[in-house]
Amino acid sequence: MTAFNSYDDEGRVTLVLMNLQHACEMLLKAVLVQKKAKVFDKGTGRSIGFEKCLGLCQASHGLTNDEAGIMRAIDALRDAAQHWFVFVSEDLLYLQTRALITSFDAYLQRILDDALANHIPPRVLPISTMPPGDFEFLIDKEFTLVVELLKPGRRARDEARARIRSMLAMEAIVTDEVEISERDIDRIEKAMRGGTELKAVFPRLATVGTTTNGEGVNLTVHFSKKHGAPVQYVGGDDPSAAAAVREIDLRKKFHLQAKPLAAKVGLTPPKAKVLRAFLGIDEDPACIHVFEFGSQKISCFSDNAVTKMKAAMAEVDMAELWANRKNPATAAPLAP
Repeated sequence: MTAFNSYDDEGRVTLVLMNLQHACEMLLKAVLVQKKAKVFDKGTGRSIGFEKCLGLCQASHGLTNDEAGIMRAIDALRDAAQHWFVFVSEDLLYLQTRALITSFDAYLQRILDDALANHIPPRVLPISTMPPGDFEFLIDKEFTLVVELLKPGRRARDEARARIRSMLAMEAIVTDEVEISERDIDRIEKAMRGGTELKAVFPRLATVGTTTNGEGVNLTVHFSKKHGAPVQYVGGDDPSAAAAVREIDLRKKFHLQAKPLAAKVGLTPPKAKVLRAFLGIDEDPACIHVFEFGSQKISCFSDNAVTKMKAAMAEVDMAELWANRKNPATAAPLAP
């Protein structure tokens, strides 16, 4: 709060993002510790990272998708600010900070029975006297500004690309797979110079809406996912400038075949297959992708599948599930 309202702009945005991200990671780890979950990696002896904490809290400890989305977006913005160069407009910084505080406080109260107001004076919780704007309006405003910055003769390409990097990071509100490369920014820049519209360049952001309630200390901001235009995915190396939305190299995301997946979760391949059927893993596009090589089709799985299966194994009676494997969807009582 001190950094956000500082009169000194030097490094202010980076400091705000770093503190917000760190606060989120500490909250997630606090929840995991209170729930007796392991927060240290046995192999390295070091505490687990932000993404791992986020996945565990989502899978087993009541963190909603919307709450995880804003935390992931702040993490992506922090990463871009800390390791390269990002430009976040004041309006969007305010909106995302307020949304993060809303989600942080809601999760803190729901899981740990505590509240930010018990630790931070209520007078500073609104963050600022600036009223929040509508996310769609602010994104459209930001997009228009970047187009202006990219016009010939402006000599503002560095700022334009920094703002593009910020908009890409905001995709984390609606997807858990955000990785920003210079190739992505090159492609977006080319599309915007060519006159491509906002919804074609950032279709993921077109699916984000905001809900604002209350005022002053009681002001809350929620990001939510809505139906938007169809999203066209392009590979990480696709030179096409038709759209900015790209999927991280699918082979990198879906890197586990059935047998290694089973080993990863500590089951035999047949038992892992039964658990996958029970959880609907093979129908979940976030968990499985079928690669086609001519007539050959190979199913590969992502870390999302590992997380879901490990979380389920703590609750599902695997012996009963295996015994009733011909109808796994209805034959697996929870373990006592």
